[in-house]
Amino acid sequence: MLVKVDDRAELSAAESEFVECLRQLPSTGLAIVDLRIGTRRGTRQVGAVIWTPQGILVVEVIGFRTKQSGMLTVSTERPWRVGEATADLDVGLGGDPVNRVESAVREVQVAFERATYDPGQLCGAVVLVPMRGAVVRPARETLRPGLDVVVGNAADPTELRIFLENFAPGPPRWTLGRVCAATRALTGWAPERGELITAGFEDKLPEPAKSPRRRIPLRRPDSRRVHDVIGWSVLTVAVVGVLVVLVAIIGSLLADGPAAEPAAPSSSTQPAAPPPAGPSECWPLQPDC
Repeated sequence: MLVKVDDRAELSAAESEFVECLRQLPSTGLAIVDLRIGTRRGTRQVGAVIWTPQGILVVEVIGFRTKQSGMLTVSTERPWRVGEATADLDVGLGGDPVNRVESAVREVQVAFERATYDPGQLCGAVVLVPMRGAVVRPARETLRPGLDVVVGNAADPTELRIFLENFAPGPPRWTLGRVCAATRALTGWAPERGELITAGFEDKLPEPAKSPRRRIPLRRPDSRRVHDVIGWSVLTVAVVGVLVVLVAIIGSLLADGPAAEPAAPSSSTQPAAPPPAGPSECWPLQPDC
């Protein structure tokens, strides 16, 4: 991660630890630490403004005045605790971590508006830096969406890295050109393009991956239904065939009419047998011979 610190900055012990922690991270990002923003009442110091490809994070870095270890309990209404004791935070008399980070987010938003630049949604975080050797858990607590409490130290920067890579979920939105424009609008200067490229920023946003077209699976027809369809088809063809034959027979009978039966031959109209040709043979005592 690229970390920029003004030469005039006077970092506290917690802020110096935070800078060392950021410089160990392999994540893509730009952090401007101890940022001075002009306001109507003068100059406002912001702990850090961090750009990642997904978003912008406004950070307030807070250390401990004594060495405390234990379970961290945070709230927007009650004092924070480490274990059974009140967290001994280095916030000054009557200071409140939530008020500090909310005020810092508003000041950064107003500075962008004065420069007529729209950065989109800004997230805020309180980074607690325990003293060396102290262990504070959990490493992240959410006060509300867009406002988190994170424990960061150079001895174990893993949890801080995970938080910075995931505080603004979604596709990348910040190219190196947009980061240059935003830092120039906020501070009047911008990092070199080569530095941002080395820090991991891309010149163009990656094209969104095309989702594969969903293929509608072919539904295998039910075999029983197929058999029913075939059976009804065969039955329909058979009925139609029978009807065609019946129609043909009825049409033929109507065209021919009733058939005439032949008359039986009469015995009275039979012709007489012809007389024998030549002389007839006579027998003794035969009359007319």
